[in-house]
This record gives sequence, C-alpha cells and structure tokens, in this order.
Amino acid sequence: MKALKIFGLFLFITGFILFNISFFWSSYELTPAIIKSQVSDAGKADLFITESKEIQNQPIKSNFEFVSKLDKYFVTANSHYLTLYGITDEEINALAKDSPDNKFSLAAVDLVFSNAGEISKQKNKLFKDYGGWLEGQQFSSSDELKTQLLSVSEKLNEYAIVSLFGFDRYAIRDLKYSLTKKSSLGPVKSNPVLILFLTIGLCVLGGMLYILPKLQLPTGIKNNGIFFNVMKNVQWLGILTGTWLIAFYVLLYFYPEYMTNWVLMVDPVSKLLSGNEASRFFLYGFIYTLCILVMGVRMIINYRHSKYQILRTCSVMFFQTSFAFLIPEIMIRLNQPYFDFKNIWPLDYSFFFDNRLDTLLANGGLGIFMLVWGIALIIIAVPVLVYFFGKRWYCSWVCGCGGLAETLGDPYRQLSNKKLRAWKIERWMIHGVLVFAIVMTAGVLYTYFTNASWFLFFDTYQLREVYGAFIGAIFAGVVGTGFYPLMGNRMWCRFGCPLAAYLGIVQRYKSRFRITTNGGQCISCGNCSTYCEMGIDVRWYAQRGQNIVRSSCVGCGVCSSVCPRGVLNLEVTGEEGRFGKPILIGNNT
Repeated sequence: MKALKIFGLFLFITGFILFNISFFWSSYELTPAIIKSQVSDAGKADLFITESKEIQNQPIKSNFEFVSKLDKYFVTANSHYLTLYGITDEEINALAKDSPDNKFSLAAVDLVFSNAGEISKQKNKLFKDYGGWLEGQQFSSSDELKTQLLSVSEKLNEYAIVSLFGFDRYAIRDLKYSLTKKSSLGPVKSNPVLILFLTIGLCVLGGMLYILPKLQLPTGIKNNGIFFNVMKNVQWLGILTGTWLIAFYVLLYFYPEYMTNWVLMVDPVSKLLSGNEASRFFLYGFIYTLCILVMGVRMIINYRHSKYQILRTCSVMFFQTSFAFLIPEIMIRLNQPYFDFKNIWPLDYSFFFDNRLDTLLANGGLGIFMLVWGIALIIIAVPVLVYFFGKRWYCSWVCGCGGLAETLGDPYRQLSNKKLRAWKIERWMIHGVLVFAIVMTAGVLYTYFTNASWFLFFDTYQLREVYGAFIGAIFAGVVGTGFYPLMGNRMWCRFGCPLAAYLGIVQRYKSRFRITTNGGQCISCGNCSTYCEMGIDVRWYAQRGQNIVRSSCVGCGVCSSVCPRGVLNLEVTGEEGRFGKPILIGNNT
C-alpha cells in the first residue's frame, strides 16, 4: 500500500505540473473574423480591426504579450472616440464667448453645436446632460467660467463618451477574455479532452490513490505530528500551496484573460451539460466540485469511526455536486435561468440585483417559483431550521463554502486562531459584513423600484460593485480559500460570511441545538480545541462543564469525534430547557 501511495503522489504531482504548464501552452492569433464575432457593434468592430492590424493573422506566443497588445488597442480605440466627441479648447472658448457678462446659458450650447451633423448633435446633447446645472450661473470672470466648462468637458471624457460610444472597463474586461480565448491556438484547444485527463484527471486519480491507503490505519483521530508537517503547519510547502491558491483566485476574479487555456480544457464538459462553451466560473465550479468529492473521500476515511461524520460529509458532497453544479447547468440546457436552489441571501448577495430579478420574472411560473423559493429560504427556512437543528443544518450539511472548508480545508483546521482577540475581531467583522450586505440590498431594491441610483448617501451601483469586489471576490475567494494553509480553513465562515452571521444570531438566542459537555470526564488533552475549525477553545468550555453557546459554532461535531472520553456531544433541548436524546457522534458510533 505504501507503493500505491507513492504512485498516487507521483500521478498527482505530474498532473499538477502539466496543469500549470498548460497555462502557457498556446499561441494566439487574432483575426478580423474573431473580432467581428465578439464585438457586437459593427462600428466598434471595424475600428478595433483597424487599430489591431499589426498583429492580425500573426501568431503571438505569449499570453501576456497578447493581452498587453489588446490593452493598447482598446486605449487607442477609446482615444479615437474621445477625439471625435470630446469638447475642444476652441469650443470651450466659443461657449464662454457666447455667454454675455459671464452668465452661462444653454442657448450658447445650441449656438456652438449648431451643425446638422451627427457628431455636433451628440456633443450638444452630452453637454446639456452633464452641464445643464450651469444654466443661469453667474461667474465673476471669463476664466472662472472656462474652468467650469473644462470641468464639464473632463467629466464627459471620463464618464460619458467612452461609456456611450467606446469600450468601457466592463466591456474591455469581457472582450479581453473572449478575444484571448477565441484566438488561442495549440494542443489545449485542439485536444481538450486529452489535456483534461493529463492534468485534472491525473490529479484526481493520484489524489484517490494517495488517500485510499489510509484505510489500513487504525480508526480514530490522533494528533501525531500534526504540528510538524510541512504542509499543515505554515511551513514551506503550506506557504507555497497558499500562494498558488491566492494566485488562482486573483486570476479567476480579476484577470481571467490569462487563464483561458484552463477554461478551454473543460469546454467539452460544459457542452455536455449545458450545451454552451465553458466560462471561467464553470471551470471554477468543476474544480471546486472535484475537490469536495476527492477530499470528501479522505474526510470519510479519516472519520470513519463516526457515522455522523460519514453522513455529514456525504451530504455536502451531494449538495455541491447536484444542487450547486449539475442542476444549474442542466437548467441552462433546458433554456431556464441558472439557479442554485441551496444558495441563500445574503451569501448569495446578488439575488436581489435587477438583472437577476428581471430574469426570474421573465421566465414565467418557474421563475416566480425560484424567486419565492429564495425569499422563503431567507425568512422561513433559516429561523425554523436553525431553531430545531442549529446552524449546522446549512453550514455543515449543505453550504458549498462550508463543504470545501470541511473537505479540502480539513488538513488545516488546526491553524484556526483560538485567541480571545481573534474572537473579538471575528464578531465585529462578520456582523459588519452582514450590515453591509443589508444596506447594499436595501439600496439595490430601492433603485429597482424607483430607478433612482442614490440611496441615503450611497450610489447603489458603486455599492454593489464594492461589495462584489471586496467581499464576494477578495474576502470570500482570495482570502477565504487561499488562506487555508496559512490561517485555517474557515476564514470566510468565521470572519466574513453574512449568512453565517444571520444563522449565528438565530442560533445564539433561539435554537434548541447545543454542543454539551461533561466536565467531570475531561482530561484536557486538547484534541477538541486543536480540531475546532471555527477558532473556539472548546477545551475551556469542557474543563468547566459549560455547554458551547458560541454563535460561530457550525455544529460539525468534529470536536466530539476526536474526544477520547466522550466529553462532548451534539444535543437538542427538550421541554423546560432540559436536553433530550443526544446525537451520538463520538468514537463509539
């Protein structure tokens, strides 16, 4: 079995190396046909074709070089529109001259932009839209008037012209990705199935072969060498792993144009499920699901002495594979909206965004059902299920974030900070994110029903963008998962998840669920605190015979599974606050 484990490790390392090599394993050739297929506006497409002639039909070997050239062409294309529709110095002077006694009037705009041409009409409209507030304003001098006119001109250049006529930053982000993917040439694009097997396939096969020999080990959890392992104790291998995960998430969320080769290799899987080409988030969902499945097998083997842990792990594997990955893709094939039935606001922070609501409402009865289902989960399912089962029903049995933390992140659970200071920071941060999510959602709904973009003191569009970037991407992704080998596997769940905060509030005050302790039998071995991924010093409670009432507890039950004395147990309260039949999850289960 040792030979099998070594062979599995060899396969995994080989697949992982090939996966990283495939990142660079392409050349890129841009053609006019590709540009026209990706740029829907014919005028913009023709302009971009003109600007990018120097690289068309010429293979470029480096992804980074290709993307940098695309960046340059977008800048020059936008410069063309700024030159075309921007307000010139001569027009600024003319506007000032046609304003008698330095009192501005929009009549001056009609005089300066009086030509019948389309460009003059557009300039007239743009200036009135962004400079209408100047109407009737009296200025002390011509220079002061010109300064204000220049300010309007700068705002037009910054916000209006590129957005209306050119390529704004959202269009550039999407086009860089789609143009790079379509322009890719090489073995990944020509043989995606083979490359998929040689990379991700070998990683999965190698991982399974490495894990299965654990069946020969005695059942039960031991702390043998857990704080001396170079992977599991923030040493060089763990740091390298964390660095790679952080880099992966940065590319995924902010620079997807560089990872198009990885997306290309899963195109066949995406077409099989949904009928569409793969996106970066399909790649992420595919890898995410495989990680939970493979590492879920490891979790089951490690905790096979506990039926509770086996059942719980099978649950998160099932919900991730079916509800989070397969069902949404199959729904797309059936021409229905993409929908994850287990994702709940505010974790699913975009649920009330206008585009989501419009899509659901436009899809008839099924769309209405999805909308009602999502709202019912928030206001009915969460408080009712937490009352009866604690937040474990979601955080430890259903949630994909929790599922990845419990499986892929299980080797790092001992790194969770157990200090009191960490707990104080945790409480402020996680409830702060919940408040942020509530304010953002209130603003989004206000804008949806009133068409007014300002809510209280915030621009709701900027608010949702800030939340998506800093909470949805950086915190939940880059930090939440990338920091597994550095700070433990529940960073996001502890410090950032707004749904965990909501569930925790209900659990703290209105739940029949508790982890109970029998202090008289505690031998202070510390297994419980070592393995608590939520940073709870369980031993402190166990030594005093106190039940664990922390709102952050996700009820995973691992503390009980690793307790050699049966001190800890999951229980639900009966009448008059007394505990009823315990849920046995310890070593004898």
